[in-house]
Amino acid sequence: MKRKAWILAFALVFALSSILVGCAGNNTAGSKAKTFIYGRGADSKALDPIQVTDGESIKVAEQIFETLVKYKKENTEVEPGLAESWETSKDGLVWTFKLRQGIKFHDGTPFNAEAVAYNFNRWMDKSHPEHKGGEFPYYGYMFGGYKGDKGHVIKSVTAVDEYTVKFELNFPQGPFLSNLAMPVFGIASPTAVKKDPVQFNQNPVGTGPFKFKNWKKNDSITLEKNKDYWQKGYPKLDRLIFKSIPDNSARFTALQSGDIDMMDGLNPDDVKLVESNKQLQLFKQAGMNVAYLALNTEKKPLDHPKVRQALNHAVNKEGIIKSFYADLAVPAVNPMPDIIWGYNKEIKDYEYDLDKAKQLLAEAGYPNGFEIEFYAMTEPRPYMPNGKKVAEYMAADFEKIGVKTKIVTYDWQTYLDRTGKGEHAMALFGWNGDNGDPDNFLYVLLDKDNTRTPDAGNIAFYKSDELHEVLIQAQRESDQSKRSELYMKAQEIIKKDAPWVPLVHATVPFAAKAGVRGFVPHPTGSLNLHEVDLK
Repeated sequence: MKRKAWILAFALVFALSSILVGCAGNNTAGSKAKTFIYGRGADSKALDPIQVTDGESIKVAEQIFETLVKYKKENTEVEPGLAESWETSKDGLVWTFKLRQGIKFHDGTPFNAEAVAYNFNRWMDKSHPEHKGGEFPYYGYMFGGYKGDKGHVIKSVTAVDEYTVKFELNFPQGPFLSNLAMPVFGIASPTAVKKDPVQFNQNPVGTGPFKFKNWKKNDSITLEKNKDYWQKGYPKLDRLIFKSIPDNSARFTALQSGDIDMMDGLNPDDVKLVESNKQLQLFKQAGMNVAYLALNTEKKPLDHPKVRQALNHAVNKEGIIKSFYADLAVPAVNPMPDIIWGYNKEIKDYEYDLDKAKQLLAEAGYPNGFEIEFYAMTEPRPYMPNGKKVAEYMAADFEKIGVKTKIVTYDWQTYLDRTGKGEHAMALFGWNGDNGDPDNFLYVLLDKDNTRTPDAGNIAFYKSDELHEVLIQAQRESDQSKRSELYMKAQEIIKKDAPWVPLVHATVPFAAKAGVRGFVPHPTGSLNLHEVDLK
């Protein structure tokens, strides 16, 4: 009896100690498991980065995949990634990369030159057996289309030996290296892609610091630590959960109550609350972004430049900033912010002038205005904390010049699909720069090459031959000062034709628990969460 009692008592103590360890081991440094919950405004669309354009998909995918080169932690300077070094020919037509050795994909497939060549050939060639599962839009945006297209930049990608890969270009491209560092060009496991190229975007396999575990649609995506990660000592976290909480205020409440560890989409008005709370900390991301109203130039009456200019005159940007950004933004004059080289400071904005707007409408043949649908996003974006409210604010001024709007809203994925197909007349949208190069704003968002549906980057469907010639010339020039002059000219063309109403460049606030360590906001919006730790 005594022996049985002793065994029972020992079992009880062991069970209680296990429970205590389990409770304490969730978010505490030095414990068995560190789980980090990141709150965000919307779910991802897909997790194969080459098939998406939305930030919610990219911020998860970049934890799973890695690129040949990457940006430095604080800026857009390029440094080694999966490639440890590279060299280029004098004419800029051949790039040779030496790859790191001993790296494996999450499924055990070796990372090598053949894997790199496979990925690029899958992306560029629409006849490739695994060019499936999506439209691969970013490849076309950044490299002038696809294999066989007149403006396609990349001629071939081949494995020279096991750890050397060679890119041959059809013509030089100034931002080539910066483009390769973009998270969308993360290298995927050929084995996993071949297994099911359509469903790969639901079951991603890369070389990154975290492995995909599961996805509960419109709720959460869970990643786990890659214990074999090649960068020793990383990641610091054992588990990473992306939690979708669409309402900004509800997400902030979840942070305050401890249900999440960090959040984006902080309402600007809540910034002071974070700063005054010792249990929280604030991060600010530089405004390498733009929020804009895209005017679909293929639809009447927006096909008339004076109508587009009139709408520009009817937008009170300062009022929008004071009402919805708590002064954490500046008015946008051009399609890119002034922190990017090549910005044209000489361009003057369309002043807020309702009488001038009415005059231009009359000159265009619309003295009594017109009726039009106005798309507004409902999910908060880094550049647009409350799209519906901003649309309502703008609509009130549009009505004063006779333009009656019907505000239309959809969930984020439907919004992306419909605008990418050009189903809208005018739509609020935005962009966070990917690589710090003017090409990433001007060519991607406004060149005629990127009006391809169903994933148009240029949702104004603005097709200017004059602009196209300038932008292609800038791409093929290696001298940055000459490129800068060309981009200044491009901004003059865009301002005159007015395919957009550029709205603001926003400073993006993040909030986190005071115990979060190692987070550095990147101007591209990238999340380097492998260095994050919990105190």
